[in-house]
Parts: sequence; C-alpha cells; structure tokens
Amino acid sequence: MSPANPKHILTAAAWPYANGPRHIGHVSGFAIPSDMFSRYQRMAGNNVLMVSGTDEHGTPIQVQADKEGATVREIVDRYNGVIGTDLANLGVSYDLFTRTTTRNHYAVTQEIFLTLLKNGYIFPKTALGAISPSTGRTLPDRYIEGTCPICSYPHARGDQCDNCGNQLDPTDLINPVSKINGETPLFVEQEHYFLDLPAFTSVLGDWLKSKEGHWRPNVLKFSLNLLDDLQPRAITRDLDWGVPVPLDGWRDRNDKRIYVWFDAVIGYLSASIEWARRSGDPEAWRAWWNDESAEAYYFMGKDNIVFHSEIWPAMLLGYAGHGDKGGTAGMFGQLNLPSEVVSSEFLTMEGRKFSSSRQVVIYVKDFLERYDVDALRYYVAVAGPETHDTDFTWSEFVRRNNDELVATWGNLVNRAVSFAAKNIGSIPAAGELTDADRALLETTSGAFATVGEHLSHSRFKFATNEAMRAVGEANKYFSEQAPWKLRTSDPERMQTVLHVTLQAIADAKTLLTPFLPRSSQAVHEMLGGKGDWSGMPRLETVDEDGGPSYSVITGDYDSTFRWESRPVTAGAALAVPAPLFTKLDPSVVDEELARLGGESFSS
Repeated sequence: MSPANPKHILTAAAWPYANGPRHIGHVSGFAIPSDMFSRYQRMAGNNVLMVSGTDEHGTPIQVQADKEGATVREIVDRYNGVIGTDLANLGVSYDLFTRTTTRNHYAVTQEIFLTLLKNGYIFPKTALGAISPSTGRTLPDRYIEGTCPICSYPHARGDQCDNCGNQLDPTDLINPVSKINGETPLFVEQEHYFLDLPAFTSVLGDWLKSKEGHWRPNVLKFSLNLLDDLQPRAITRDLDWGVPVPLDGWRDRNDKRIYVWFDAVIGYLSASIEWARRSGDPEAWRAWWNDESAEAYYFMGKDNIVFHSEIWPAMLLGYAGHGDKGGTAGMFGQLNLPSEVVSSEFLTMEGRKFSSSRQVVIYVKDFLERYDVDALRYYVAVAGPETHDTDFTWSEFVRRNNDELVATWGNLVNRAVSFAAKNIGSIPAAGELTDADRALLETTSGAFATVGEHLSHSRFKFATNEAMRAVGEANKYFSEQAPWKLRTSDPERMQTVLHVTLQAIADAKTLLTPFLPRSSQAVHEMLGGKGDWSGMPRLETVDEDGGPSYSVITGDYDSTFRWESRPVTAGAALAVPAPLFTKLDPSVVDEELARLGGESFSS
C-alpha cells in the first residue's frame, strides 16, 4: 500500500572527485547507503529524487592531470566515465548522476554567489594565500599539512584539525608543508571573496539544536562544536580551472575561479534542476526544494560533515536572507535545509587506511570482476562503517558471503523453490494453517514495520539483521516441517508447508531488496513474477544546449511493488533455480592479501 500522504524525499549523495577510480572505502560511505535508503523510500510509496555527480574542479584534478600527462578536461572526462560505470554496476539508483562541468551547474553556482553577495554574506578581502613555489599554483587548504597550533596534532590540515575538530587557516599551522611534494608553501597577498560564516552562528545554532534526537549523535555533536569558532572562508582561488567569478573585472580572468568546495555542494541543487529539465518539466525540482513538507537527506563520509552541516546550510540560509544581515531570496526562492546529514565513519582495509600508493586498496571495478555485487552491498549494510570506523577484512567478507548469503538466504531459496518445482511445478495453494504456519507468516509480515523503521532512519545494520532474522525463522520452519517427509504420507500438508515457505521467501525477498536488488530480482522471477522488481540504473549519453556530450546515470525505479507482504500466486510456474550466490573458497583470503603486497595487514 502507498502512504496516504506520500513525501517528497531528496537523497543527496556526496560527489566523488573525478581524479581517479573509486575504491570500496569510498562507496561504503556515500553510494551504497544512499541507495539502500532511496530504494526503501520508493518502495514505501514516497517520491524520491536521488542526485549526485562527479566533482570536477579543484587542485586534486590538476594534480592528477599533471601526473598522467593529460589535460584537465581529458582527466575529468575519463574519470566521469569510469566512476559512472562503477556506480551503475553497483546498482546505485540515481535519478540523475551528472557532473559539475555543465553549463547548468555554472549558471546555478553563479546565481547562488550573486545573491549571497547582494545579501551581504560574501565580501572581498585581501589575505595570505598559499602557493606552490615550484608550480606557482594555489595550494588548497586540504593539501597543506602541519602541526595544529591548538592540540599539537602533527598531521593537521590547512582547513581543519581532524584530531581536535577545530577549523584552521593554513597560516595557523606550525611548519606547514605541501602534501603534493613536501615543499614549504609560499604565502602571498591575494584578493578573494569570502563567505561570512560568523553571520550564521545564531541561526545555525538554533537549527542544529532542533535536530537533537534525530541526527546521529556523533554528527550533531561535531557540528555544534564547530559553532564556537566559525571563521569567514575564502570562496575564490587563484586557479585557471573552475566556475568563473561572475563579476566585472573577474569573469574574464584566467587566474581567478570560484573555489571547488563552494560549487560542489551547490551541485545537489543544480543536478535537481538539470533532472527537472530532462524530465520535461523544468519546474519539477521545486517540489523537493521549495515545499516545506519535503525532506532532504545527505549522505557522505565523516570528513565531509562540515560542508553539509555548516557551510551548505549557511549558503542556503544566506541565499534566502536568513542570516544576521537579512536579505531577500533569489530566483530559486526559499530553499530547504537538510533534514538529516547521514555521515558514515571510515572503512579501513585489513587494519590500515586505504592507500593506492601502498596498494592497500581494491577498486570497485576490480571487486566486481571477481565477486558478486550484492555480496559487497550486503557487507556494507551489515558490517560497514555506519556509526564507527570499521575494518574490512577478506576473511570476514568470505565468512559473511558463505555463512549468511550462501548458506542461510541462498540455501533457503534453493531448497524450497527446487523442491516445489520438482514435486509440483508451481506454487501450491495452502490448506488449513497450523500455529507454526501462522507464526512464521506473522514473523515475516511483521518484519516490514521493524525493518522499515530502521531503514527510514538509515540504521542499515539493524535493518539487515532484522531481515535476516526472518530468513532464519523461515529456514528453521522449513527444516522442522520437513516437506520431503510428507510427500507420500500427507501430500496436502506438504503443499501447505511449501506455500507458507514460499510466502516467507517472497516476504524476505522484499525485505532484502534495498540491500540486495539484483538477487531480489532473481527471486521475484523464480517465484513466477514478471517485469522489473528492483529497477536498475543505466548510463546514457546526453547533450547540453549544443555543448559537449557527456555520460549520466539515470533510470526508471518506481513500480507497483510496495513495502508490504504481497501474497504469492498459487499456480505460478516454478523452475529449478540457479544458485543465488557463489560460495567462495577460503583461499580467496590469501589470494587477496597477496594482491595487497603479500603480507597480512591485520597482524
């Protein structure tokens, strides 16, 4: 059943940098959690708009271009395609996954900039900026490292200390060095525009305090602590790659651009506007951004909390004139603030941080060439870095795959469907139900409320465990009722047991769909279902007003299938199924550790 009053739900997944392929640590923070949430919300009958894209500006892109001996445009075009392909193969159901180098994004960014400027929340200022002595390029704050002047942490970044959480300026660091090449940066006077964050201290504080009891405690506490020392932040840089500054004397300069952190968060809005235009209704985005009843959920790793709980909300407030200086809204109107900032912690690998240079990494493409996509999605759901840092180990991945996916869920489906297909050929009708039959059906149908509640609050681990608990009860029932023993002694009872088991499998398939969309589609078909059960994303090549073509992810995900127990159809034809999942040999652990350099990283 659809809700009486369906909600408009914006799912805003963090924008991956287009400077290389993404590894499983990346996608465990923004991509897979946001997709599990979105798939559930669609099944619950809500109107979901899921947007993101590749973040294609900033120094990391230029550094990669230099490293590969390519132009910046060649780099972003290449990795936009690589990342888009990987995310589509993961089954991440974006309504639009685009990029920040579109004309649309430039126009939306410049509109936000100009309205903030008009309202007094952006101002010019001359300040010391860091440049690389060897290249003459601006060094982004995050590419400068030194000792924190507050807590003495030796690896503080130029924008923030991850140890004490305080915001910093590169000039605050003790013994600053470039993370690119280790040289000491030069600090020179530069004229730039700044976002007046202190002008939002009061309104941000009131807004954040209203989230107590609703946000993950670690996210809210971190965000509230930042209010004590908000400082103006530069939103332009001496760069030749980025969104032009839309002001006389600036727009035609090749050495001044809007800084990447400012334009990247605007991507959630610009992608929504692009999606609406491509849908045929250019104003459709407003239902998610202007309607106060709409909800917006932002998914990212914890290193991006400050941008989504402080800076982006400040920009939205300032655009509508809600800071200390007042003002009036621009052409986009009053824009909704985040309903929740859903931040994941860090995923490490075999006890160490992911590092491409040290081979402590597995890229999404490589993973999916060797293992089932749903096995990775399941691992992230049940053992990912939801509320604390988590270590990915190959031994645990193999155990979860073999013991839980293969031996528990896959085995139940294979045993029950195979037995029914071989002995009856279709889903049998049920006779009179026993207490045991009713108990199982009450367990599986009752799980929808519990699992749905967890999913609506992004508690994926609890949700997965509850769904698998229902699977465990179905396994127990099937073994105890032993329909193979009833084949000749009580065939009518055998048919009832099979009907109840297949109904439990159908319920479990629905409960597991947000986590395991591809295998859930397979179970749907095994039970005689037709059509798309869990829609999959597709890559499309699009054009923009005569500009260069580019690749986007989109898809058709809404269906008639809902988050509820749906009666199986007696008489629906069954076929002997292929195994849902592949059992992994224990030797996989040693093989993968060998790829990491031949040592056990967990030792």
